[in-house]
Amino acid sequence: MDSSVVLPIVACEDKIAETVEANLLVVIIGETGSGKSTQLSQILRRRGYTRSGTIAVTQPRRVAAVSVSRRVAQELGVVLGEEVGYAIRFEDRTSEKTCIKYLTDGCLLRESLSNPELNQYSVVILDEAHERSLNTDILLVLITSATLGGVKVSKFFSDCPILNIPGTLFPVEKFYSTERPTNYIESALKTALDIHLKEPPGDILIFMTGKDDIDKMVSKLEERIQNLEEGSCLDALVLPLHGSLPPEMQVRIFAQAPPNCRRFIVATNIAETSLTVDGVVYVIDSEYVKQRQYNPSSGMYSLDIVHISRVQADQHAGRAGRTRPGKCYRLYPASVYSEEFLDATVPEIQRSSLAGTVLYLKSLDLPDIDILKFDFLDPPSLATCFPSSESLEDALRQLYLIDAIDEMGK
Repeated sequence: MDSSVVLPIVACEDKIAETVEANLLVVIIGETGSGKSTQLSQILRRRGYTRSGTIAVTQPRRVAAVSVSRRVAQELGVVLGEEVGYAIRFEDRTSEKTCIKYLTDGCLLRESLSNPELNQYSVVILDEAHERSLNTDILLVLITSATLGGVKVSKFFSDCPILNIPGTLFPVEKFYSTERPTNYIESALKTALDIHLKEPPGDILIFMTGKDDIDKMVSKLEERIQNLEEGSCLDALVLPLHGSLPPEMQVRIFAQAPPNCRRFIVATNIAETSLTVDGVVYVIDSEYVKQRQYNPSSGMYSLDIVHISRVQADQHAGRAGRTRPGKCYRLYPASVYSEEFLDATVPEIQRSSLAGTVLYLKSLDLPDIDILKFDFLDPPSLATCFPSSESLEDALRQLYLIDAIDEMGK
């Protein structure tokens, strides 16, 4: 039996089809495990939306675009690259037969430069919209998201309808540290080894801030596991997962583990959303994430290690409950979660240079567009301590200095 049959979104097929048919814009809020990433495109295909064009589904990351398209092709029983395909930077695995296309939001932005109306598509779905990438904020059309504030987005699009899809998240038991560790890498390492020695079979997903942390963790794990007494625990396979890995290395996490073997998946926040890794039962949340911040005054970016938000913490825990009950080990006290974390991640548009965005909007040559008064979903005015006028004027100034626009802003 196809696994899609048991997903909650399938029971909402008629309501989704009716709402999409009657409205140009629809907000769909699907809880974790609802099946929105794989099933929404298939529902619209069954309802005939591929007769007038391709269904496009954007993902914020390459590995998600590749893995979800593979899953959909498998469920439909077709060859990947034919009826179902994907497009990421430097790789386009689609054909003239393609009717469902998964692609990164950056790829769709580039396509819109040559075809602003995107009339090759019958429907455009922006998945994981709660991540609020700069590209997604500009592309925001049809939203499928596990955690986005749907009411706010609906009002931005003149009160378009909102559909709520329940999820199938299994219960996840959460454990908090009594105090913050002095070294989150060592604390995560100790927690992972304790799980390996004491807990029943099940893979472990460890969230780290970036490639350097992951390399250290992978090296330390492999060394410590080799020193364990033979026969004292399951065999172990340690797998890194981050954006710098080539796609063929990233998809290794979807391969079935060898018999009597526990996998340790050490990942950045690339593993937060869209990816359902069968076998993950334990999650270790280190509290931190790397985030790019732009300072218009200096014109410089910095890559800062910051606290995750409550939304991200909940997403991390949800990874342990996708396919069976799980456990989440949070390396921080419960008071940190409730009192110190932001409700949601600061949108990328509020912490980025807007020069590229402004140039993109101007290249569309839309009539009557005033960049300084453009109606962004979350205006740059809330960015750090810089007003929107400073962020946008800085972008216009940069473009003028490199002769990308003239003194009239054209």
